[in-house]
Amino acid sequence: MSHAPQTPPAHDTQDVVESIVPHMPVVLPVAGAVLIFLLAFIAVFMA
Repeated sequence: MSHAPQTPPAHDTQDVVESIVPHMPVVLPVAGAVLIFLLAFIAVFMA
């Protein structure tokens, strides 16, 4: 009894984390700067 050949799935799934990792040297400082700006804006607005 022969089995049908196994074919790989048509779509190739890409991990979300692996797609983000090369951009981390840019994304992380920008996110930090935005967070610091928002915290300073809130502190000045509340004062």
